[in-house]
Amino acid sequence: MSSESFHNLVLSTPETFPAFPYTRPYTIQTELMRHLYEAIESRKVTVVESPTGTGKTSSLLCASLTWLHDEKNRASKGKLDDAATGDDWVSVQTRDRLRRELEAQELEYEQKLAKARRKEAEMKSKARVRKKPKPNGDESRRQSIHEDASFLPEDDDDLEDCDGMNLSPAVRVLMARMDPHAHNEELEPTCTKIYYASRTHSQLTQVVPELGKLKIPGYTPISSLSSDSVSGQGVSYSLGKRKAQDDLTSSCCDDQKYHQSRAVSLGSRKHLCINDELRGRVKDIDEGCRELLAEKKENRCPHLPPVGEEVIMNEFRDQILATPKDIEDLAIAGRLSGICPYFASRKAIPQAELITLPYNLLLQKSAREALGIDLNNQIVIIDEGHNLIPTLLSLSTVHISLQLLQTALNQVTTYMTKFRNRLNPANLVQLKRLLAFLDVLARYVGEWRDQKVEPLAAQSGQLASPPANIDQKAQQFEFQEVLTPTELIERMGRKVVGLNMLEIVKYLKKSKIARKISGYAEKLTQEAEKERELEVASANLKKRVSGGRKGVVPPLHVIEDFMVALAGATDDGRISLTLTNSSGPLLNAKSKSSSPFSVEVKYHLLNPAPHFRDVVDEARSVIIAGGTMSPISDVQNQLFSHLPPERMTSFSCGHIIPPENVLTVAVTKGPSGRELDFRAGKQGDPRVLADLGQIILNFTRTVPGGMIVFFPSYKFLNAAKSAWTSTANGGYLDKFAAKKKVFFEPEDQAGVESVLHEYATVVSDSSVSSQTGALLLAVIGAKLSEGLNFADDLARAVVIVGLPFANLASAELRERMRYIKREEEKCLRDGKQHTIRKGKDAAAELYENMCMNAVNQSIGRAIRHRNDWAALILLDQRYSNPSIRAKLPKWLGGDNLSVPEHFGGVVKAMGIFYRGKRRKG
Repeated sequence: MSSESFHNLVLSTPETFPAFPYTRPYTIQTELMRHLYEAIESRKVTVVESPTGTGKTSSLLCASLTWLHDEKNRASKGKLDDAATGDDWVSVQTRDRLRRELEAQELEYEQKLAKARRKEAEMKSKARVRKKPKPNGDESRRQSIHEDASFLPEDDDDLEDCDGMNLSPAVRVLMARMDPHAHNEELEPTCTKIYYASRTHSQLTQVVPELGKLKIPGYTPISSLSSDSVSGQGVSYSLGKRKAQDDLTSSCCDDQKYHQSRAVSLGSRKHLCINDELRGRVKDIDEGCRELLAEKKENRCPHLPPVGEEVIMNEFRDQILATPKDIEDLAIAGRLSGICPYFASRKAIPQAELITLPYNLLLQKSAREALGIDLNNQIVIIDEGHNLIPTLLSLSTVHISLQLLQTALNQVTTYMTKFRNRLNPANLVQLKRLLAFLDVLARYVGEWRDQKVEPLAAQSGQLASPPANIDQKAQQFEFQEVLTPTELIERMGRKVVGLNMLEIVKYLKKSKIARKISGYAEKLTQEAEKERELEVASANLKKRVSGGRKGVVPPLHVIEDFMVALAGATDDGRISLTLTNSSGPLLNAKSKSSSPFSVEVKYHLLNPAPHFRDVVDEARSVIIAGGTMSPISDVQNQLFSHLPPERMTSFSCGHIIPPENVLTVAVTKGPSGRELDFRAGKQGDPRVLADLGQIILNFTRTVPGGMIVFFPSYKFLNAAKSAWTSTANGGYLDKFAAKKKVFFEPEDQAGVESVLHEYATVVSDSSVSSQTGALLLAVIGAKLSEGLNFADDLARAVVIVGLPFANLASAELRERMRYIKREEEKCLRDGKQHTIRKGKDAAAELYENMCMNAVNQSIGRAIRHRNDWAALILLDQRYSNPSIRAKLPKWLGGDNLSVPEHFGGVVKAMGIFYRGKRRKG
């Protein structure tokens, strides 16, 4: 479409959204959908806050797919207008011919998908009687010890640089085989897409059911598009009205009233691999799959079609697109067809209208390139947006332990000793450089460890064990240091300063040497295990070369990631060295004696914005949505400071619940009349703990059903638990238990499910016992403060104790705050920042925002639907501070938050609230 035609075909924002799955959306839902539609059409970036229970997922899908439907019709109209202008018979005939061709292409594709749906239905009906194929015996008995020649690096003839894709050559060859362009097949249609990302697959599984409820109009013949139906009036659903259709039209859509959006779910091999034999014998499914792809024809994965039979994969791709499937559905469909859903789902990307995918596949440029994802002019929706900044920072983080570093060094040394005379000069040069880097880094990290341990040795007279709590020792001894990449390289000395690490990394990728060295280490380990009579020698050998088990990520892959980060590091990259407990004996760098300490070397970023900028700059529109995004300014400041103000917008929904269904109170004084101040330095004060115990006891007498109390840290929770157990300190735990059964959030993930199950059981059965529900004592930012649904009686009150400010003793946090402050000062000097903050600099603002993000997530566990109700109680005098109140969600903060002068006013307000609910109930 020409730029002039495109400019004239403007979509105005609809007043209503007939595709919305329910009869009449709430006013705030319509307002949200109109905001989203306008943001997409205007090519804007928007941050959206829509509380749980307000139909966020439905609103996001309805608004974006409505725009996509209208955009499709606009594009068709634009093609017709560009084909010919004027009213002469030549122009009319040209437009008619093009219209028929476009309609025929659309109908043909719809028929193709209808056929795929019918085939899938037939497969499901036969699934009950289908015999499960027996595993290929040859697979399980495959020879695991290769000839030595197989461990040599790949020849240069086989090492083509594939545009920097972070995939093995075997995977790229496989994807090339499945690429229709490579075989001159008929080009498949492509379309504008919506990329819908969330942090986990469990969150994404909620999208497909909501997608199925939408009422997007079915196929619209191009002949029904009037000349004025687009310009200025908004396409919306005026374009969805059908005219009489011929037999061809009526036969294409399986009698569907509404359009079934073409959707595909992208996931990892962990979720999509259907090769049970492979899953059963490897620890890392990604690495195991790559190894299998490199096998010869007879040993290839049985779920990949033979070369030259890509039509089988294409048919399964059409089944994926024909009926929306979440990750679990996709895996089941793969098992029914016997075709790998991992690779088939990637083949479905070009024709998909909606693509759901986890954060890492969207946010990592290497992953997008490997998948062939082009975000240019596409729509990006990032759900659970409060996780976006931490995810961006973590995706670029690389961890290396001293154990892993020494393992990699030993493996490369052993490999070079064996193959030195069989390696060509080019390979030998690169491996010597790699060995030099590993040797110098391992020596420096070991010496750093010994230097940090010496003060402890002088104090205790031994190196028998690390301190019981490194955090408690942090003020006396420095157990963490943060360096810039340049500082680390300079400390490592001249041998590393002169190395071209990017050249070494390029060699590692091309030669597949990491997998070769790991494979050789595995071979030696297996041989040593077979020599039963040489147990001592075997044990020593295993110590030297172990770590290369089949299906486990080779240590050199992690080293490779670290070298990439180090070589490409920018001003916001840092290296942290942290003293840790060792999982096994490590040698002292000087004395060569065993040490109980290890070191974690971590590359991490201080600024998330540069690594998200590609997404923002390429996409047509970016929508960041979440139930609790407040303070929204924090997201804007950290990610979008480079955008012009006119491209940035935001929207914060009110809640759909009636105002009388929520009571929000900031409690500034306790029963004793003392101000509540739960700062870290006061959390061990017996008077503070006694006040808190009495407050919670009073609440247990008033709150029905379940009550959740969130503490700032496990340390504070454990201190309170210890104090309240003693009768000398009030015996509050026994007093709590007289009213509600008490539960504690476990520190390990394993116990969470059982605690939640028992808590829910007690709450539901409380009507037939002497207790009035259950009390759950949890921790902000831990396992129960995010992603869980405490609806109705599970949380009739959520109590937040104090403010969970991060520990400023953390060297990494201090470094990040210094960086943020320097960047702000730089912007002020350069004139790029026109507003000066009052009272706080950017670092202090970030510190406060991190705290309030965590508070808001915990608050969001309650009130999960329109008819839900609960009290949200904030315990600390600092919650009366206007800057803190301003960072609460819109529907809770401001005038909605009451701050009684005395504790009696809190008890009175709660009594009135709960009595009113009992009368209505």
